[in-house]
Amino acid sequence: MSSVIRHVTIDCLDAYTLGSFWAQALGQPLHPDDLPGDPEALIEGAGLLFVTVPEPKAGKNRLHFDLQPQDRTRDEEVTRLLGLGAVLVDDRRNEDGTGWAVLADLEGNEFCVERSKAERAA
Repeated sequence: MSSVIRHVTIDCLDAYTLGSFWAQALGQPLHPDDLPGDPEALIEGAGLLFVTVPEPKAGKNRLHFDLQPQDRTRDEEVTRLLGLGAVLVDDRRNEDGTGWAVLADLEGNEFCVERSKAERAA
């Protein structure tokens, strides 16, 4: 018998706020029982659990998400995520359309936005 990953748990200063950012980014709702100020917030469909801890993020992430847009281009998705409050950390996009963008969420956790499947196929 083996184990499965039930959740990826993300320590943060404000579980509800960071969970809400990622819920919007991924287009999936927070668990209906989650409210502002709760010590935990869950995006059940994505298997992401946000847990409030007292200390802020320190250093570079050892694990990060690589997002691939499903219904828009990479650049459109970067613009949308910046509108949600993400910050551009490193722009690795190339003039020929290849590459990716490194962003950070509301608490400084880095993540990448890659090209969509349609962009890769073109």
